[in-house]
Amino acid sequence: MTRIALDPFVTDLDGESARLLAAGPLAEAELPGGVPVWAVTHHAEARRLLTDKRLVKDIEVWGAWRRGEIPADWPLIGLANPGRSMLTVDGEEHRRMRSLVAQALTPRRVERLRGRITELTHGLLDELPASEVVDLKAEFAYPLPMYVISDLMGIDAADHPRLKVLFDKFFSTQTPPEEVVATLGELAAMMGKIVAARRAEPGDDLTSALIQASENGDHLTDEEIVSTLQLMVAAGHETTISLIVNAVVNLCAHPEQRAMVLSGQVGWDAVIEETLRYSTPTSHVLIRFAAEDVPVGEKVIREGDALIVSYGAIGRDEAAHGPTAGTFDLTRTSATRHISFGHGPHVCPGAALSRLEAGVALPALYARFPDLTLAVPHAELRHKPVVTQNDLYELPVKLRP
Repeated sequence: MTRIALDPFVTDLDGESARLLAAGPLAEAELPGGVPVWAVTHHAEARRLLTDKRLVKDIEVWGAWRRGEIPADWPLIGLANPGRSMLTVDGEEHRRMRSLVAQALTPRRVERLRGRITELTHGLLDELPASEVVDLKAEFAYPLPMYVISDLMGIDAADHPRLKVLFDKFFSTQTPPEEVVATLGELAAMMGKIVAARRAEPGDDLTSALIQASENGDHLTDEEIVSTLQLMVAAGHETTISLIVNAVVNLCAHPEQRAMVLSGQVGWDAVIEETLRYSTPTSHVLIRFAAEDVPVGEKVIREGDALIVSYGAIGRDEAAHGPTAGTFDLTRTSATRHISFGHGPHVCPGAALSRLEAGVALPALYARFPDLTLAVPHAELRHKPVVTQNDLYELPVKLRP
């Protein structure tokens, strides 16, 4: 079977997801740079493989890495080998790190952000330019999560512009090889600066809480905290940006369903969950590695092979969501069964925060501008060259008819 090469320019994400889905529960795929991987594309198999202990996060298990076939300047190396954090360990070490992080990122800490999220949301809406066409991503969907994650972690607002540049390079398949290692180094240095500042002067923020977290005398190391912060900034703001943007795109494309929301027939939680399923913010999650052979139907993920989780395809699986899985439907009862934030031990720790931000931002946006529409045809919206994210360059809208 021919491998499905993931388009580094993301010119047809829906078409690519459909091809992966049609290839069966386990598709042969190829990441940019000619890197062969397996892709799990069906809901049931993804749930099973995401809890299979034979599939691990340790890059040293990856045969291609051990053989020297993956260069240190591969554009996606930051996602495949992002440093020591709960994302890259398994078993007892994962339980240890996740437990310590959970002490810091508590439901109470997340809920305490509601007032600040509301304040930021209304402040950004007040500042939206009066011009006929507004880039809603740049003016609203991007700054809100960045401000929130910065408040949460104690990141200086002066660092926002540079962080945006660095994370754009971190995720992009088009980052020049000579900039890949430098980008990873600068991101680690910025996170290290935050940790050092909070060690010297603790505050009421997540970074300080991570430093102070303890279990039986055990603490996270500075390296673990730096990698955890980098992971949470990357996942915490990118996912929420795409969630807000994709929800607006879907409501613009389906005015009859938008009317149902604005009239109160369906709630904003339905918008959020159906968007997470139908337009999942994360197209593919990299990477797990087979510590031994793992059969999947008639195929086998061989020891040393790599597996990605193709959430864009998984969300459209008819076996999980019925024959209309390929349509956006706010009355769908299966939407809450999606696994767009993952499943099993490595489920996204920031899911509650992302839902909270979208749950504040979207109703406030539509209360202010109930008739906002796209300023360009849907087909002209352009995806950024990021194979792992369902991410647009911009979202031009008209706020008023």
